[in-house]
Amino acid sequence: MTVPAGSLGGMASEEPTAFNERLTVPWWSWPVALAVAAGLAFEIGLGVPGLVTWLPFVVLVPGAAVAMAWLGRIRVAVRDRELLVDDAVLPMEYVESAEPLTGTALRDALSAQLHPLAFVIQRPWIKSAVKVTLNDPDDPTPYWIVSSRDPRRLAEALGGVGAAPHPAVPPR
Repeated sequence: MTVPAGSLGGMASEEPTAFNERLTVPWWSWPVALAVAAGLAFEIGLGVPGLVTWLPFVVLVPGAAVAMAWLGRIRVAVRDRELLVDDAVLPMEYVESAEPLTGTALRDALSAQLHPLAFVIQRPWIKSAVKVTLNDPDDPTPYWIVSSRDPRRLAEALGGVGAAPHPAVPPR
């Protein structure tokens, strides 16, 4: 059962946060994005005669910065017996197991094995995730897959069920 985080209002946390992570973009992507925006602004300035030359820079460079900040806005947290992912909330009573995924296990979980009703928050620049299996009979969502830079710690914060790392290559 997922409820919007907005329904929680500004309630203060009763217990400390067991896990807290922001899925930010890598540091090196900021200069690349800003350089691409500046190059594009320069090209537009050259190609449109009569346009104020600084106008494309004023629009595109801050726009690139806003886009990068928006891409890294997702926060994953475990607190007050709830898993919070962006604006989705999962009470811990509905968590059956949590399994860290990396390598081929993550790739398989996000491709051929992906259930069409699964809740997925995946960031391509983060190479690991946690699969949270649900036990709520009223919710059609079978599991959540959530990107995390520290999937073992997130799985342990969710109760430790299945907290052992999933092998990258299945055993024969």
